[in-house]
Amino acid sequence: MTKSVRIEHDGPALRIINDNPASRNALSAEYVEALTEAVENAGADRSVAAVILSGAGGFFCSGGDLNILIRRREMDLAWRIDSIAILHRAILAIRACPKPVIAAVEGGAAGAGASIALACDLIVAARDAYFAVSYLRVGLTPDGGATAFLSEALPRQLVNEILMFGDKIPVSRLHALGAINRICDAGAAESEAQALAARLWQVGPSALGNAKALAVSARENALEAQLDLEAQNMAEAQGGDEAAEGIAAFLDKRKPDFTRFRG
Repeated sequence: MTKSVRIEHDGPALRIINDNPASRNALSAEYVEALTEAVENAGADRSVAAVILSGAGGFFCSGGDLNILIRRREMDLAWRIDSIAILHRAILAIRACPKPVIAAVEGGAAGAGASIALACDLIVAARDAYFAVSYLRVGLTPDGGATAFLSEALPRQLVNEILMFGDKIPVSRLHALGAINRICDAGAAESEAQALAARLWQVGPSALGNAKALAVSARENALEAQLDLEAQNMAEAQGGDEAAEGIAAFLDKRKPDFTRFRG
């Protein structure tokens, strides 16, 4: 744990908190590196059902610190690419983690902060929050997967509007289009995310991780290849202990107990 990030195990959730409110939780190298390591470790931690990303002081993340970015002008191109790769490793870790990663957005998610939130599997946002991808306003282009994730979730014309104008997009608009899972009162995003983590604790952990992986591969695979993956996963699940417990519980008209498959 470093001065700009707090990592806390809270019930079924691992909370990763960007703790630099004086800069509205602008990205720092230590936060991004700690985020990557914590998400990778959570994947192997049987006591974690979900990871929650949030920001201290009522703001999710304001993106890259322009005071740092302007200094990169003096560096060569290869060095600048390597520095961006640090962020991209965090994005890939979020996507690869077998545990669902939930963004709890208060205030706003801007620039690379929006990219990090959009990389998550589920998004909870306070109804007065916003997303903004305003790179073009300062002569930069998006990174952190912003173009990929927006294009997954939204119509092309809206993606172009968000990228080209950089306006603050109310979360109510994104929620109506399905890009945000839950909206809540200001100050309640993290508690709502905790409630989702508690629900995820109630399902089989291996089945949950496999479902996440299938949802990711479905966007890349042709139908036949995806059907083959589904068949492989389903056949393995049918012979597994989680399915034995889940099906027996259904037939016995009781709630399944998956706790023995966790830490």
